[in-house]
Amino acid sequence: MNDTLFDSHTERLCQRLFRDGTGEIVIAQPPNLPILIWGAATLLNLFFKTGQIKIALDLLAFSSLLYWSFLEITQGANYFRRDLGIVVLIALIISVIKRLDRTPTLNQVTSP
Repeated sequence: MNDTLFDSHTERLCQRLFRDGTGEIVIAQPPNLPILIWGAATLLNLFFKTGQIKIALDLLAFSSLLYWSFLEITQGANYFRRDLGIVVLIALIISVIKRLDRTPTLNQVTSP
């Protein structure tokens, strides 16, 4: 295999992964509102172990991260950012599935 051919493919892949429409390299950006909300709700959640406030903070953190991943998938500056949105979305889906597996069913709650 020709090394220059491999190098040009690798270079094009890196260009498409990390450069935005203007040619700038974009890996990290200043946080946008959904990430700031997720971070604040997650930090506040450290102080609440049970109760309605914890449930509300969990829901707020989850929904803001879900919204952020949707924005990255649909409007990400480059393929890296879009892929990052997909990875976060998959992690959120897995976390919901794990929570559902731990939630007792009505039969488990009422059985002696």
